[in-house]
Amino acid sequence: MTMLDRMRRHRNWLKWSLGLVCLAFVIFYIPDFLRNPALDAAPQGSVAMVQGHEISAEEFRRTYQAQIQAYRNAYGSTMSTQLLKQLGVDQQILMQLVDERAALAEAERLNISASDAEVRQRIMLIPAFQENGAFIGEQRYQQLLSMQRLTAADFEDSVRRAIIVDKLRAAVTEWLSITDAEIDKEYRRRNDKVKLAVLSFRTDNFRPDVTASDAEIATYFDAHQEEFRVPEKRKIKYLTIDADAIRAKINIPPADVERAYNDNFEQYSTPEQLRASHILLRTEGKEEATVRAAGEDILKQARAGADFAELAKKYSEDDGTKEKGGDLDFFGRGRMVPEFDNAAFALEPGQISDLVKTQYGFHIIKLVEKKGGVTKTLDEVRPQIIEQLTTERAQQQVETLADRLTPQITKPTDLDTVGKANGLTAQETALFARDEPLMALGGAPEVAARAFTLADGAVAGPIGMPRGVAFIALTGKQDPYVPKLEEAKDKVRDVVVGQKARDLASQKANELLAKVKDAADFEKAAKAAGYEARSTELITRDSPIPELGVAPSVSDVAFALPQGGVSEVVSTDSGAAIVKVLEKQDVGETELTANRDQFRDEMLNDRRNRFFSAYMVKAKQKMKIQLNRDEIQRVLG
Repeated sequence: MTMLDRMRRHRNWLKWSLGLVCLAFVIFYIPDFLRNPALDAAPQGSVAMVQGHEISAEEFRRTYQAQIQAYRNAYGSTMSTQLLKQLGVDQQILMQLVDERAALAEAERLNISASDAEVRQRIMLIPAFQENGAFIGEQRYQQLLSMQRLTAADFEDSVRRAIIVDKLRAAVTEWLSITDAEIDKEYRRRNDKVKLAVLSFRTDNFRPDVTASDAEIATYFDAHQEEFRVPEKRKIKYLTIDADAIRAKINIPPADVERAYNDNFEQYSTPEQLRASHILLRTEGKEEATVRAAGEDILKQARAGADFAELAKKYSEDDGTKEKGGDLDFFGRGRMVPEFDNAAFALEPGQISDLVKTQYGFHIIKLVEKKGGVTKTLDEVRPQIIEQLTTERAQQQVETLADRLTPQITKPTDLDTVGKANGLTAQETALFARDEPLMALGGAPEVAARAFTLADGAVAGPIGMPRGVAFIALTGKQDPYVPKLEEAKDKVRDVVVGQKARDLASQKANELLAKVKDAADFEKAAKAAGYEARSTELITRDSPIPELGVAPSVSDVAFALPQGGVSEVVSTDSGAAIVKVLEKQDVGETELTANRDQFRDEMLNDRRNRFFSAYMVKAKQKMKIQLNRDEIQRVLG
């Protein structure tokens, strides 16, 4: 950590959050999320119970919203809530929380706990709570938690849980070990390299050259009927509250736009920034008067015209900036400790400060450049504000209407009557399989999943979906069955054609192999036969290969060949291939020795993680785990 980092106050929320992420299962907040008034009402109840350990709706909500914000910070606005739901982030978070509670239950069974002293020790080692390698003190610790809207009790409980899970993992896996022979074998497997010339024969390229007769189709179907079994399907009636339809009807008054602009003025302002350089003379462990005298002498040299950057390189004791001539780059108000801040912002470009005393020592500051603050006008951000307010109000209206309709929709017929009374129209889907997207509802995997747990005569909702919420009722079922040939004929034909195309690809590969196997020039012989060999760079076993992707069957053969060797025809997922080894680069003993210890740690940690995961799978099978789907959907909105 540089002296600049130490001087900057703990106001970078993302870094704070990432500091907490290093603790397993710690719940963290993101200020943008906390400032959203629509999320101020905390959900009540629980989303799951794991062997008596509760996962509250509030904890699930906080974790989910914080993870969404973290994704957006990392990947930008394109990472929408809808996309994250489609990727199953909500289910991943829920399962992580379930796994943690299951681990706590197992630790409880084994009498594993964490003492207050252990909790305290872990907290004091978190980088966010350290400065100059020491704990920041109880007062600042409490202040930082308060700024994150965390109570000390809640935070310390999360730390305690993390310690207990760590101790459980250690108890279960510490006996595992790994031999040098295993390490060397795996290191070589991952790091040996080859350069190949590749001839690929893709099945798809041969499909136009083959056909499937009715007799071939019938024969294949008779022998493989179970492959074409139609899964269970269901049909639902649904009533949706469409957020997009509501958005289209919302008109944001100019006064509301102006109020939002004024209430969030700082969001549209770039504050004044300075670029400065400094020379630091530390006082820790030194006589202050001596340090001050040395500082005064350096200050005289600077004001007499000496090169400030060279003075910094010669005298400064800030290891993070001295080699850069003391350059601190641009910073805004509040990023430095107050004494430094006040002195720097009182300067004009080119001016050099008097000696400035801070907790770190004496500074000499030279202001290099000053950027005035810039504020976007209301007209510049009006479209952005209107979009934001429209989205918020549409969501609020969706939630309000859903809350009002929920007690009114208790049986399937209510979808029609209640919908009609509120200007909504109930509709019905065709039969769909469990994993089939409901395109009329924007995909809606949550709706499809609920449909397959719904009993006859029951209704479910509101269920969150990409375009709003839905209420559903089951209207039809179709049991799984083996279809007649006529129904499955197109699918069977596709399979038969694919197999024949694969066989043709293999045949062509073998024909070419006879011409290139012992040829003096592999690439030239292939080209003469009408094929183009593609060369790779030096690649490892797990690297993708041109036109083949990651192909373990090809890699295994290639790494077993000597340099200059040509393979037989190798079957791949996409067809067939022939490779020639142009160059081999094996791991040397020096590299292996240098990396063995670090690689041992990686392999051992991986082995322990996999063992612990398998252990917990078995442990969970003996636990009572209950998920409250309705509460989960309510939290997700």
